[in-house]
Amino acid sequence: MTTSDPIADMLTRIRNANIAKHDTVDVPASKMKIAIAGILVDEGYISSYDLIEEGSFKTIRITMKYGSDKNVKIITGLKRISKPGLRVYAGKDDIPKVLGGLGIAILSTNHGIVTDKEARKLKVGGEVLAFVW
Repeated sequence: MTTSDPIADMLTRIRNANIAKHDTVDVPASKMKIAIAGILVDEGYISSYDLIEEGSFKTIRITMKYGSDKNVKIITGLKRISKPGLRVYAGKDDIPKVLGGLGIAILSTNHGIVTDKEARKLKVGGEVLAFVW
C-alpha cells in the first residue's frame, strides 16, 4: 500500500515500536528517511539503523534504544509537524524550540535534513518536518 505521507508513517512505526518495547522496527527506505534516522542516532534517540536490501526493495531496520531496563523510554514523544495538506515553514529567526530546548526539531533545509540547533548555527530556515522529545 502506498502512503501519502511516508515520513508520518516512519514516525508512527517508531512510536508504536517504542510503546510496545520492540527491539527493532522495519521502515521502507528513502533518502529523507535515512537522513532522519541518522539524526535520531546522532541525537541519541535510537541505537542504530541498518540498510537492508531485499532485491530491488530497500528497508531501514531501526534498533530502538531504552534505558537501563526496558521500562525507561528514551523517546517520550514524536510529532509530525509539516503535513502534505499543510506545509509548515520557519525562517532562520523563527525556528521553534521543542520543550525549551530539551527536544529537537527536524528541518528540511537547503543544507539537507538538520536539527533545529544545526539550522540556527547555519543561519538557515526550512520546512519543519517533526518534533522529537
